[in-house]
Amino acid sequence: MRNSAKQDNFDPTVCRQLKCLDVDEISITSKSSVFETPWFKLVGKSVGGDAALHYSISTLDYVSVFAVTPNGTFPLVRQFRPAVEEFTLELPSGHVDLGESPEQAARKELREETGFVANELILLGSLSPDTGRLSNRLWCFFAPRVAPNPPADFKPQPGVEPLIYDKPLRNLILAEPAFSSALNRAPILMAVAGGHIKL
Repeated sequence: MRNSAKQDNFDPTVCRQLKCLDVDEISITSKSSVFETPWFKLVGKSVGGDAALHYSISTLDYVSVFAVTPNGTFPLVRQFRPAVEEFTLELPSGHVDLGESPEQAARKELREETGFVANELILLGSLSPDTGRLSNRLWCFFAPRVAPNPPADFKPQPGVEPLIYDKPLRNLILAEPAFSSALNRAPILMAVAGGHIKL
């Protein structure tokens, strides 16, 4: 049977010559904050000659830490997420507060949410969490051989349950419905692709 699916032979040079995609001429002509909360700003932007505003969310950068203990287990957190109305499993994550570096924020979130301390912190990369609506960045870190803080020094955050995932990493990616955030899967896959750990 002949494959009737169209092949993607996109040639931006030809497309620009045909005047069907003038991406080089698109720019933000104005922007202003239309709504603010302590957590984010809703920003309206005028794009090129479009009369309708494009709305995006301006918020602090994110950090996400893929941590591994010396015996190959993974510190995670369980919490209720009102946005999706579910309990989720997640990597230790949070915001980069003003005056903090992404690495400082990553070390803080790992310690505060799980009670583990990073002996080494490897920057895997910086991603855009959502190019359609979010203007911030996601800083992804890998923390091998993390060590637990003394129990007396660790007080779990309200609403955040620390736990140790002791199944294979492949199970976490493929067989845990509660581990559903793309922002959490990205650091793991970047660590695998970078040769820091095997899937």
